[in-house]
Amino acid sequence: MRGKSLMFQGTGSSVGKSMLCTAVLRILKQDGYRVAPFKAQNMALNSYATAEGLEMGRAQVTQAEAAGIEPSVRMNPVLLKPTSDRRSQVIVGGRPIGTMAAAEYEQYKPRLRQQVKEIYDSLENDVDIVVIEGAGSPAEINLHDGDIVNMAMARAADAPVILIGDINPGGVFASLYGTVKLLPEDEQARIKGVVINKFRGDVKILEPGLKMLEDLLGIPVLGVIPWMDVDIEDEDSVTERFSRRTTGGALQVAVVHLPHISNFTDFNILSADPDVSMRYVDSPAGLKGAHIVILPGTKNTIEDLNWLKSRGLADAITRFGRDGGTVVGICGGYQMLGETLRDPHHTESRIPELAGLGLLNFDVEFMDDKTTVQSSGTVRCPEGWLSEYDGLMLDGYEIHSGVNTFGPGCVPFSWLNGREEPDGVMNRAGNVLGTYLHGIFDTGVFWRALADHVRREQGLDAAQGEMLTMAEFKDREFDRLANIVRANLDMEAVYTIIRGGDAPCRWGNDE
Repeated sequence: MRGKSLMFQGTGSSVGKSMLCTAVLRILKQDGYRVAPFKAQNMALNSYATAEGLEMGRAQVTQAEAAGIEPSVRMNPVLLKPTSDRRSQVIVGGRPIGTMAAAEYEQYKPRLRQQVKEIYDSLENDVDIVVIEGAGSPAEINLHDGDIVNMAMARAADAPVILIGDINPGGVFASLYGTVKLLPEDEQARIKGVVINKFRGDVKILEPGLKMLEDLLGIPVLGVIPWMDVDIEDEDSVTERFSRRTTGGALQVAVVHLPHISNFTDFNILSADPDVSMRYVDSPAGLKGAHIVILPGTKNTIEDLNWLKSRGLADAITRFGRDGGTVVGICGGYQMLGETLRDPHHTESRIPELAGLGLLNFDVEFMDDKTTVQSSGTVRCPEGWLSEYDGLMLDGYEIHSGVNTFGPGCVPFSWLNGREEPDGVMNRAGNVLGTYLHGIFDTGVFWRALADHVRREQGLDAAQGEMLTMAEFKDREFDRLANIVRANLDMEAVYTIIRGGDAPCRWGNDE
């Protein structure tokens, strides 16, 4: 092993691979190394448009930010975006190549190995260490032969592997032991350490099990990481964030939890605002007491709009907006606010046309071409409450395939990248707004303008708490995460493993 890489794999999904990769990248950066993240294949609806105008998964964006480098599609060459339970849009090198059923993709996937290897090599040449993340479990024995993201990637990078087990659901010793023993011997030999994650309690209670595990496997347990209350962006929609509720702030915000919700990282800054109480909702009852209702992005706008109608949420949101409540749509949620959504080429859906919520005077048509671009611009609004914010700078990114045709009832308020057509519009009353710009809230400035306006309208007290930008908030959380992991992970052993050595067992016999 060449001392250029370290790979984290897990006993299953959601064991904390992304979080620990993020932490170790931050630690290595703090220790003076040039580092980069890599994940050969991601499955997520949370994606990002890079400076190259290409699309990648948010997990590696977050990890790049922790490492202090610009996100690049080289860090995530293959991205799968589920469009249904059995089909996904396949994005290779940042561009969509088609939509495939699971079995079809399994047959296609081995063709990607060489391309993934070449992309990885180009990234590795630019840094001191690459921290590689696996996906799911390497012991999915039914998928082993077509693997491109776990042990096949470890071989391609000649990377040592640290295996992570999640103690929270129980059975962590069995899952770690079973994962190792289901692998071929050459792949078992790549595992140089194991980590137990999400522990609550006294580590001394675990010590007999740690000793037995080391004795059984001959692999050191490098650390027991405690359950961490750190607010780092989630990899995808398999998250506990949707069941959380932030409380304490007078301003009540309800974000609709769509079935194909994407880029919900747009709202992380709201949950960090001390003057806001935010919740995700999936029924009309969830809107009760809300001052602002947000429709987020989605990978399948028309089918999620149909879902809104079937749940009674469409009517509830329409009534809320027509009664003067503030409704904000971003990307797919913006498209839902229009009058008619057309998909004649079945770009996103099997449904060719569907009536929108009718809160904004425009129609949408979905095109085969997809916009993936980082965007900046300004607020330019001739009337209404936003006119006092003329010149306000906006930054973010766009990922969408729809094109809007605006009617006379729309008031443009945002203009991006010097285009002749506006991006965002609102109704003449100023209480319904939509934009394609993901990340529009991240600097805090546009969000605070909107929130202060709603507070005045609702007779609420002005905001009292200090609001960080999303970049400042993330930087603080990255350092908190690194401090916790550094205190509970044997970093001396990790460095030994990176350099190609074998770390000693800590709890049992090193035999």
